[in-house]
Amino acid sequence: MKKAASPHQYSFFQNVEDYFDKAAAHTKYPKGLLDQIKACNSVYQMRFPIKIEDRVEVIEAYRVQHSQHKVPCKGGIRYSDMVNQDEVMALAALMTYKCSIVDVPFGGAKGGIKINPKNYTPDQLERITRRYTAELIRKNFIGPGIDVPAPDYGTGEREMSWILDTYVAFNPGQVEAYGCVTGKPVSAGGVRGRKEATGRGVFFGIRELCSIAEDMKPLGLTTGIAGKRVAVQGLGNVGYHSALFFWEAGATLVGLSEIDCALYNSKGLDLSDVMKWKEEHKTLLTYPKAKVFKNAAALLEFDCDILVPAALENVITGDNAPNVKAKIIAEGANGPVTPDAEEILLKKGAVIIPDMYLNAGGVTVSYFEWLKNLSHVRFGRMDKRFTENTNIKMVESIENMTGKSMSAGERRAITHGADEVDLVNSGLEETMISSFHDIRNALLAHKKVKDHRTAAFIVSINKVASSYMNLGIWP
Repeated sequence: MKKAASPHQYSFFQNVEDYFDKAAAHTKYPKGLLDQIKACNSVYQMRFPIKIEDRVEVIEAYRVQHSQHKVPCKGGIRYSDMVNQDEVMALAALMTYKCSIVDVPFGGAKGGIKINPKNYTPDQLERITRRYTAELIRKNFIGPGIDVPAPDYGTGEREMSWILDTYVAFNPGQVEAYGCVTGKPVSAGGVRGRKEATGRGVFFGIRELCSIAEDMKPLGLTTGIAGKRVAVQGLGNVGYHSALFFWEAGATLVGLSEIDCALYNSKGLDLSDVMKWKEEHKTLLTYPKAKVFKNAAALLEFDCDILVPAALENVITGDNAPNVKAKIIAEGANGPVTPDAEEILLKKGAVIIPDMYLNAGGVTVSYFEWLKNLSHVRFGRMDKRFTENTNIKMVESIENMTGKSMSAGERRAITHGADEVDLVNSGLEETMISSFHDIRNALLAHKKVKDHRTAAFIVSINKVASSYMNLGIWP
């Protein structure tokens, strides 16, 4: 394994390649095919000038297309002063494997702009975003059938709207133009349920693991989510929504963390109260109903059943892994566990649910948004009323036959026709459940494989290899 100068610091892309090689050893594909799957097809590094007040600043940015075994490519754009080519290549590769695991027909891609968005005004961020989009258009690195960006760390609906508007301006009359980017506001062609999709997917994946008594027994845990002690690192979009769905399902939130602190309460935290305090005081350092740790990383060592690192990569390393007490580590973020840390955790008997599966809820619902943009029709528009009217007639028939009337609440629950958000959430739930069992079946089928990450890579390699062979390149 290739290491940087300091201990426990690795090339993120090399990490991904090492995981790939470990899984590939359990397959029988030719080396040339495996090398093609593993390699990044296109790496676009750019620098462009932007006038900031009275100076000109040169912005460094990237877009990596890891695989075109299926098109378009798909992957988010992050704004962070930590962005570098190695990171973007690694995240693009993970997108390829992630999409294949959940049967989303995209190749993997990723983008990044090396800035701290907090250091720029909205007007400056808009100009940076639009210029970045123009550079992508110039090199044919964006389009509904080519490469479709999405939000990531440091970006959101606002930035996706700027990308869309710039693309449309450069491509007048293109009927499918709105499919050039996902994560847009609903009013601009976005899909309902996208914002909470990644966190909801994290919850669905862990819920499915916890439903299997055979898998819970070695961990000394009962089935179900209710009563499980959960700690979530990060209260951004993914962390907050993961915590929310666990909390609503009856889990005990013993730990939550932000960038500047961590909260611990063995009896459980009230998520709504925590978020209200954060909104009113702009910090959790003064939160009175929990023990406050000024070192946010302390959360990783809290006593809990399920740990959800939902912030950045490489937060659990060989240094702190021996102190991690969680029995299930659920990778809500990309690459939060380093390879040496993973070895330590697995030897301790922990189960690690890998990022390439667990945080695939975002790209799954992005796929639904892309389909919506190409079809030009909102999900549920065609059949919602038909379903409701049919259900109403069925309820009326039952009431007439039994002579009993249902309550208004019961009637609404039964007669309700599926709207867009219902269908999106249902599709996401089905995807996460079926994909988990693909991984679990691979784990059971390969007796020498002892961890879910390697099993997930095997599933992904099988699916990507099948796509390449169907192209007639390999026999």
